Amino acid sequence: MKSDYVAVVTTSASDSNTWFGDSAIGDRFPAWTRGNAADVFPDPFSPLGQDLVVRQGLCISLRDAYIDIGVLDWDEFENPESPELFAMFGGYLYNPLSLTRLLGARMPGVTPQAIDLAFFDDRDDIPEYEEQPWHQSPKHEAALAESMAWTMSTDSIPELDADKEYAESLRTNRPDLASATDSALLARAREMVPAIQRLFENAMRISSLSSLGPGALGALCEAVGDPTASIRLLAGIDVDSAAPSHAMWELGRVANASEELRAAFEGGPDAVLDTLRASGSDDANDFLARFDEFIATYGSRAQNEYDIMSPSWEVRPRIALAAIDLMRRSDESKAPSVRHDASVAERDRVAAEMREKLAGDEEAAGTFEAAMQSSRLFLSGRERAKTNVVIAINEMRMALREFGRRLVERGVIDKIEKIFMLTDDELSQCRHDPESMKDLIESRWTQFQTLYDREPVFVVNHDVPGLDQMTERNSVAVTQSSAGDVLTGNAGSGGTARGRARVILDASDPLALEPGDILIAPQTDPSWVPLFVPAAGVVVNVGAMGSHAMIVSRELGIPCVASVAEATRLIPDGAIVEVDGSAGTVTIVSLPD
Repeated sequence: MKSDYVAVVTTSASDSNTWFGDSAIGDRFPAWTRGNAADVFPDPFSPLGQDLVVRQGLCISLRDAYIDIGVLDWDEFENPESPELFAMFGGYLYNPLSLTRLLGARMPGVTPQAIDLAFFDDRDDIPEYEEQPWHQSPKHEAALAESMAWTMSTDSIPELDADKEYAESLRTNRPDLASATDSALLARAREMVPAIQRLFENAMRISSLSSLGPGALGALCEAVGDPTASIRLLAGIDVDSAAPSHAMWELGRVANASEELRAAFEGGPDAVLDTLRASGSDDANDFLARFDEFIATYGSRAQNEYDIMSPSWEVRPRIALAAIDLMRRSDESKAPSVRHDASVAERDRVAAEMREKLAGDEEAAGTFEAAMQSSRLFLSGRERAKTNVVIAINEMRMALREFGRRLVERGVIDKIEKIFMLTDDELSQCRHDPESMKDLIESRWTQFQTLYDREPVFVVNHDVPGLDQMTERNSVAVTQSSAGDVLTGNAGSGGTARGRARVILDASDPLALEPGDILIAPQTDPSWVPLFVPAAGVVVNVGAMGSHAMIVSRELGIPCVASVAEATRLIPDGAIVEVDGSAGTVTIVSLPD
């Protein structure tokens, strides 16, 4: 099919009112959203991360994945050779709302509105779908029908296992970065671009099709009069992003078994490693060896982990140690394996009930089994694919941090993170003439820090927003909830829990959280998962159906309510709250004294 597209690009905001890396908008895909991006890309994205990871990596991968499953042809993209499919406005990354809606426009039996509910937060400011004549395509409808048939019939996704082996080999075969030349460090970082392309393409293929199974389960449960059953049927699915929690739990048990290790943790997570290294005892050396193995396996995880500037657990092990300490102080009933097993038992019980209800309808019963298998494979596969990607990103991160460390030694920059203010092209110039880049780096760093203080516009449609359209973060007063108030969001993981609300804004600083508390968070990515383990329930500000918080809560058997707007501001820290993960409600039982 020949495209009828002719590029028409709007003019960006003036230089004084925009971040230099911000995107322009074409007329083919005018709508962009922070929905399902705020939990994956919560912070402003560094220029070097945007260049190497997003533009050279993720955007290429999304293009290829959409062509592969039959959503678009090559010439239907704007600038297909270098497509900007994740846009940046005000330094924050946005998901392609217009582009993703083509899944619904061209997929048989699906609508753009259904895609919105599956992938993005349900908000009033989401613009209506704008149908264009070129959206309708029998060719793509047929291709997507084939992809759907595969999704609902396959019993394995072997390419994800191959990707996992490949990603892990990147870490295993990491060269000695400390002895590498500057040229070798930059080459190592850039070698990760094709790796990210390969791994993220499969992530997007799996993610784009992952809502089919849960959608079919939801329709069947609705038909038999039990719409909440679909949430419970998705419980107990093994996901890679929960694996570190199991390892951390075991490290916490090891720490509790030793008086010396307990004392080291009680001194606070910042001093644990230095204390144990100075000890030299058998207990200390054993724990250090176990922790080194943990970091080698899971050290790629980080808050805002797709940005190479963000510190991973390998960069800042204190984050992991704080979570281990939290688990160390939790009783055995909070063990991830115990909760997971209970979650699986509940899922199997509900599944047995559904099979009884559908026993007289052969077609519906067959659809149920296919939907259960697809949900398990694709929701688990979605998390595995993301885990594969962040391993490659961490390898890029570590090479660039070593280069940045050398620039600190040479007096070019005063902190490693400032190296990420450059673009890929500028990185080469910095290698040969670092002094010439000092003023540029400092200027960008100063403006970049101001972006954290502003709330990104949730939806961008047709016009590029200027920085003056971003409000000061938390500048609008919010009246905290009172006893008896009920907040609503999306049902994420079934069950109910009552406990003390603990508002945690940073996964690296969870010290206020105690076992049995209700975790109230702005959003969650895999770096937050260890905090789920001791918590009785989870509530997050953002998160669409199938979001990370929902998937992991189901795996661990924890009640979860997502997309409770302004939950971290509305729910008083210390209040007693009740979370109903099946109904999608949070009730304020009593206020703190």
